[in-house]
Amino acid sequence: MLKAIRAQESHEACGRKAGEVANELESMRLGAAARTARDGFAETPAYTEYPPEHWRRIRTNNGIERINREIKRRTRVVGTFPDGSSALMLVTARLKYIAEHKWGKRR
Repeated sequence: MLKAIRAQESHEACGRKAGEVANELESMRLGAAARTARDGFAETPAYTEYPPEHWRRIRTNNGIERINREIKRRTRVVGTFPDGSSALMLVTARLKYIAEHKWGKRR
């Protein structure tokens, strides 16, 4: 659903699609996800203010995608978490490690 928001041709179309996605999430009884889709919309499609030929390079970068893959891999290894805060602690610890060891040494 979130990929559908970013696949739109303009900022206005992204806004309309975000509203549709939020309504669909509410109909599925996912109120927190719907609020996140509505509240976080303003930050997500900021790349649409630039010319379309630049969108692909602005909205994604390999560093963020690499971190997301690593976090996904580590959460799969753990399996199930007892609560949301334990998952958040795992992600936070990994991000702290990356910031201190990999990016901290770069200029």
